Amino acid sequence: MANENNRVRLKGTLCELPSFSHRIYGEGFYSMVLAVPRLSGAADYVPITVSERLLTGIDAEYGQNLAVDGQFRSYNNYSDTGSRLQLTVFTKSIENIEEDDISEPNDIFLDGYLCKEPIYRQTPFGREISDMLIAVNRAYNKSDYIPVIAWSRNARFCSGLPVGTHIKIYGRVQSREYQKKTEEDYIVKTAYEISASKLEMPEE
Repeated sequence: MANENNRVRLKGTLCELPSFSHRIYGEGFYSMVLAVPRLSGAADYVPITVSERLLTGIDAEYGQNLAVDGQFRSYNNYSDTGSRLQLTVFTKSIENIEEDDISEPNDIFLDGYLCKEPIYRQTPFGREISDMLIAVNRAYNKSDYIPVIAWSRNARFCSGLPVGTHIKIYGRVQSREYQKKTEEDYIVKTAYEISASKLEMPEE
């Protein structure tokens, strides 16, 4: 995986059992959720997509500790209400681990291009944030569109970048709950994004 432009490694606890998702060229794929611990003691709940072939020989029961290597991918999920960007970790390898092995549990690297103007804002407590959308090329002329947030000094730097900028991002996958208003009430939904800890601008 050394030369790939999209790689993620997660270690965590299985909190949603594998359920059948879809089949491509005769190969079945399953969806599950991994609870990945943060230093704060909270957890990110990250969706995982894994081939039935890779699940062979894996103990995928609730509460099992797993290490997953793969890529963070996006798909358009079409429904009656329109198209929605769906994000998941596409698994390249998976293994059972002991609880003591869950160190440095969340690590991602992306090498892509800015495909929307960054949105710079401040939290009510004055913390600076820039929201970005990064296009990462994939095989067969496909791309993944991945939301990224940068903080503080990185947020200020990103706020002035033009669309098309080549950028490398190091960070972690995070989940975030938010409320969405419906006609009758509010519903709680989950957003997934990359929290950037380091940015690099490659020399072309």
